[in-house]
Amino acid sequence: MPMKVLVTGGSGLVGSAIKQVIADESPLDEEWFFCSSKDADLCNYESTKQLFEKHQPTHVIHLAAMVGGLFHNMSDNLGFLRLNMMMNDNVLKLSHEFGVQKVVSCLSTCIFPDKTTYPIDETMVHNGPPHDSNFGYSYAKRMIDILNRAYHEKHGSTFTSVIPCNVFGPHDNFKEGVSHVIPGMIHRLHKLIYIDNPEVPQEQKEFIVYGSGKPLRQFIFSLDLGKLFIWVLRSYNSVEPIILSVDESAEVSIAQLAESIAKAFDFKGKIIFDTTKADGQYKKTASNHKLRSLLPEYKFTDFDKAIKDSVKWFIDNYDTARK
Repeated sequence: MPMKVLVTGGSGLVGSAIKQVIADESPLDEEWFFCSSKDADLCNYESTKQLFEKHQPTHVIHLAAMVGGLFHNMSDNLGFLRLNMMMNDNVLKLSHEFGVQKVVSCLSTCIFPDKTTYPIDETMVHNGPPHDSNFGYSYAKRMIDILNRAYHEKHGSTFTSVIPCNVFGPHDNFKEGVSHVIPGMIHRLHKLIYIDNPEVPQEQKEFIVYGSGKPLRQFIFSLDLGKLFIWVLRSYNSVEPIILSVDESAEVSIAQLAESIAKAFDFKGKIIFDTTKADGQYKKTASNHKLRSLLPEYKFTDFDKAIKDSVKWFIDNYDTARK
């Protein structure tokens, strides 16, 4: 009997990456179903149940979530908390009811305590409150780990979770005011170059970057994360979460990120930092020691190449990209 994998949030950034990896692999003993909000309202139990009845999954990758960048989170912590908790509870409850063998849910490094030591690792998730800017999303995501442990304790379920660092790549959400930092920057620079006063020479244009440019972040290319998600589904059998992140040495500043994006666009103007905008957390360096102990030879895509590929995808798919 083939493994039947239901992917919630299947049309999003990570779901699209997993879909591409699976298409390239063409596994003979697996059936994959990539579902989006058009297929079911995961905040509604009955709607979610109909999705499970339709596909009868043996395995689930749970990616669906209400997500957004720093400023979107700050404006609606209540919405992020309630909607994500409803989705997660329905997906895990129905996974149990339908006898799903394994669920892999997606968390985020923003769930870690605001005040902590670095690098952060999987044992530190619940050691203190998260950053105030996104506490709603963070606590909702933390509760997946609690649910996983509770289902395992009561029913022996293999429900686990991964904690990626900041993800970017093709099929991202590039909508201004909602997007994360990389797609937000890509969209704004594209607009500055090609849409806003295209007759003005690039050399005279200024690319405004929100904040000081000093905060540090680890970024993982979506296709790399897609491959690692599939590995977790097939080979990682602990209910304890695992961080899926690039190495600590791959951490870059927001200023370095802006320079990489400008280079990918071949932008000739100036980069200006708007220090009236919030920086968010200065750093949230994550340790991938656990991942490296299990997959020591894994090679991540070069950061500048991944940025260049993401910029090219956005330009090539501008008319249909989420913006």
